[in-house]
Amino acid sequence: MKMMRTINLQALLCVMILTGLITILTPAITMAQDNMDKENKMEMSSGMNMEEPMYRIPEKPEDISPLLIGESIPRVTLKDGKGLAFDLNKAVASKPTILVFYRGGWCPYCTKQLSGLQELTPELEKMGYQLLAISTDSPEGLMESANEKQFDYTLLSDADLQVSKKFGLAYKAPKGYWEMLPKTSGGMNKELLLPVPSVFILDKAGKIHYEYINPDFKQRLSPELLKAVATTIYNEL
Repeated sequence: MKMMRTINLQALLCVMILTGLITILTPAITMAQDNMDKENKMEMSSGMNMEEPMYRIPEKPEDISPLLIGESIPRVTLKDGKGLAFDLNKAVASKPTILVFYRGGWCPYCTKQLSGLQELTPELEKMGYQLLAISTDSPEGLMESANEKQFDYTLLSDADLQVSKKFGLAYKAPKGYWEMLPKTSGGMNKELLLPVPSVFILDKAGKIHYEYINPDFKQRLSPELLKAVATTIYNEL
């Protein structure tokens, strides 16, 4: 009986010692865990800050990763021909939109495409669409194109290609363009990028219902095909 009491006392003593140690160590353990959590959060936050603005610039137009049908466009602001801020998402929310990305007024394939769109504009507007066209040109360059060609739709400047990046369309321009691009963009195209010419059809929520993206800048969506597609999917928007 005495031995059992001794064992019980020893066991109780061990429990008390362990309990005391745990009581003593708990604040230290908690503090260490809190520090680890803070460090992890800081690392995650730091990683997010480092990665968020980064865009891997493809060397070839074939290597871009554009937004896909079913996705929604990002929130972006551009400049119009007068140099004023243009909220793309606010404009898109007003009516179904045909959004065109082109290289610039200096590109003969682009000017031909824009002229074809001008002829189609009255029919598109009658259907209920608006037409917006984005390029690398500076606002001054947009005004020059609009006045020369008498375009009735809105031209927008993405001179630094930040919007083209968010749409996944930007790539490194070939060397033959490097001298020209800073000039036509008003000095904004410092990374010497170009967008892959593209056409998107959007609903008022900014969701993509149709797209035409061709790495071969000489190949553009014809006005006839655009009209057919726009007519077919309008009721879905």
